[in-house]
Amino acid sequence: MSHVGAPRGRTCSRTLRSRTLRSVALLTTAVLALGALSACSSEEEGSEPSAAAAPDIAAVKREGVAQGGTMRWAVDTMPATLNSYQADADAATSRIAGAVLPALFTLDKSGRPQRNPDYLESAKIVEREPKQVVLYKLNQQAVWSNGREIGAPDFVAQWRALRGKDSAYWTARNAGYERIEKIERGANNLEVRVTFNKPYADWESLFSPLYPKDVMGTPNAFNDGARKTLKVTAGPFTVKKVDRKAKETTLARNPHWWGEPAKLDQLVMRTVPRGESAAALAARKVDIVEIDSGVVKRMALAEKDAEKEAEKDGEAGGGQPLTHGPGIAITPGSALRSWALANGSDEEAAEEAAEARKRKAESIARYAREQKGLTGWEIRKSLEPAFTQLALNGESGPLADERVRRAVARAINRQELADTVLKPLGLPAKPPGSHLALMGQKAYSDASEALGKQDTLEAQALLADAGWTPDGAKKKVASAKAGSKAQKKRTEEGDEELTEEEAEAAAEAAAQAKRPDAKTEEAEKKRAEEQKRKYEEKVAAEEKKKGDKGDDKDAAKKKSGEDDDKDAAKKKSDEGDDKYAADVPSDEGLYIVGDEKPGKAAPRPASAPATQVLAPASVARVQGAVLLRQAAAVDDSDSDKKPGGVAGAYAPRGTAAASASPSPSSSVPTVPSGPLGKDGKPLSLRFVLPAGAGAESLRAVGERISRMLDRIGVGTEITKVADEEYFKDHVASGHYDLALYSWPASAFPATDGRPIYAKPVPASDGSLLVEQNYTRVGTDHIDQLFASAAAELNEGKSRDLVRQADARIWAAAGSIPLYQRPQLVAVKPTVVNAGAFGFQTPRYQDVGFREGGAAGPDAKKKK
Repeated sequence: MSHVGAPRGRTCSRTLRSRTLRSVALLTTAVLALGALSACSSEEEGSEPSAAAAPDIAAVKREGVAQGGTMRWAVDTMPATLNSYQADADAATSRIAGAVLPALFTLDKSGRPQRNPDYLESAKIVEREPKQVVLYKLNQQAVWSNGREIGAPDFVAQWRALRGKDSAYWTARNAGYERIEKIERGANNLEVRVTFNKPYADWESLFSPLYPKDVMGTPNAFNDGARKTLKVTAGPFTVKKVDRKAKETTLARNPHWWGEPAKLDQLVMRTVPRGESAAALAARKVDIVEIDSGVVKRMALAEKDAEKEAEKDGEAGGGQPLTHGPGIAITPGSALRSWALANGSDEEAAEEAAEARKRKAESIARYAREQKGLTGWEIRKSLEPAFTQLALNGESGPLADERVRRAVARAINRQELADTVLKPLGLPAKPPGSHLALMGQKAYSDASEALGKQDTLEAQALLADAGWTPDGAKKKVASAKAGSKAQKKRTEEGDEELTEEEAEAAAEAAAQAKRPDAKTEEAEKKRAEEQKRKYEEKVAAEEKKKGDKGDDKDAAKKKSGEDDDKDAAKKKSDEGDDKYAADVPSDEGLYIVGDEKPGKAAPRPASAPATQVLAPASVARVQGAVLLRQAAAVDDSDSDKKPGGVAGAYAPRGTAAASASPSPSSSVPTVPSGPLGKDGKPLSLRFVLPAGAGAESLRAVGERISRMLDRIGVGTEITKVADEEYFKDHVASGHYDLALYSWPASAFPATDGRPIYAKPVPASDGSLLVEQNYTRVGTDHIDQLFASAAAELNEGKSRDLVRQADARIWAAAGSIPLYQRPQLVAVKPTVVNAGAFGFQTPRYQDVGFREGGAAGPDAKKKK
């Protein structure tokens, strides 16, 4: 990671490491993928396996794979470097490294590390006291492509490059390597002994990928030697050619490979930006490409259109225009107006209109051509090992109060959001219950009960306890007390006492003088007034609707075509969700956080504090104690958890509720009759979302969340920003209250989870050092649990410590996991052992085409 020149925090890692496990989908941004996490119950084999999606790769045995051929595999970008340990390494870098370099441990379909027998005969801890020692026994046949044995010199070179002691190496990560004390040759050249200066539970994460000493041996070789090519490799493939002009990297079968030989002759990594995947499929430029749900819908429409065309083949009336795509926006009226402008007397307007008509016609024709090419493909789908979260920035503002964060969290219906994104794709839609593992992983357990289920009444009670009430937006703090200095002129100079009106005016003037930015204040005022106006209009509309119900049933029936049913209307008002059922996003969430260096943001206002420390009231202290007891119960209990969590864990029933809440005997939550506020200021949060065409899903999910918060009186101001600015200038820099982005999962949570949830610490310039914790929410206890888990060599005990950390992360309410991301891959039907891998590490030597049918969809068209 790198330092971020941001006024509200800097990202920097004391443990600079970001493991890219697999090809994580990144759509329209340059945000890089990075590894992360795992987490919480006592089941040894992980829980909820039925909710995890299996890999969908058309797996067949090697004898069922044709020998030879070239597969064109789409990647989002042309890799800037082939060195996975540099800051600008990306998913394409990892894809290539996985095919050409040693990985001592790979991941199975459940995300569990497993020894790779192509390189290791064994690897285990042979000593624990006085220091941890791991002994690697290498495969006797393992050699680099230049014929040299893989051995201790390669391990030593990589350790020295990544341990963080030599700044001449431009490395982006070193977690785990700094714990190594020495590496030495064992009983023979095939044994490598690694001694640690402190215990390290995630030692299996090291040396994958392993680079030759030719790359790691010197700073110059590390920095430049592996950026454009890899001359020495040790995998089933070698790097044959890197063509940056054509944006392709060609891998060829490795003649020195000692394992089962690759089935393919060549594997071409072809650059296809995510927004161009449909065009690449239609032009048959690729054999396998990751797509989004928008392309999935287009492919489904293309198949239906092809079926209709086949049915009408030979009949009159064939060749009808498509009923979808850019052409459906053209109406007879708009077409006539466009024609009139193009043929009018105003030459400049006519030229512009003619050009617009030409562009529109080309767009329609291009769409139609692409649709014909989107048939004959196979879509393979699974759940990606990454989850989309709602991030709550706890550095300042209302969300600095943990009660407000918990209220926001408990207002969110996570199941509704997961259903919206995943059910239309036929994928499991269970919201993640852990920040540190995903369903199917060995460490997974649902710790969300440390926070509690969605509960509108509890959310309202938490807000009330934090001082946010329906009347709060109307109240104003007294500007000056009688007898204060603000109410008197200088009596020693004989001036007379101010009137009440003059005192208020003087106080207002003084407050105005103290404001850092008058324009900002005016914008805040307008925003507050607009929020209040929306609430008032909403309440007025609801009141009018209630009054109209009993006025004239016959007229209402004539107008609407159905009887007015008060009970049904009440039920709809209470549930509040069905009216949004049609709001289904057209794309899955994107934005996976990575190790791209965030850019600079706007300077901090002079009056803005670098950090904010809350002094909780007595009720908050009581809630905090309850919270810790609840988190401890989740940590320590080996019994089955009761469904539904613990209602009211953080807002005791005796807490004052909002005045608009129902009576104690009523269980029906109500919408506050106006925006909640405190000291005359409405409760409104800035919700930052990306504006790009590939971010429809995040925006749709964000709008649903906004409506959910509206029901508890929390206003949201949705701000849409350019994709290239979204992460670096807003999320990483802390310029947001609410945001949506994704974290990938890993098999090594104690290492990869720590920088994401570490407590921010003050930096020398007065800002916060946040590492990768972009919510700015953390505790010393969470940090201690991660440190203990990383040093615990007993696997079960280490997992228990990670689970305890996850329970406290839930309780802190800085990050709310919403749903696991879908993984959608379009392939030729003859492609086997490839597709939607999920957690599973691809086995590239087994990837190929089905025996007897490598032609793919083109063959289908010829039939």
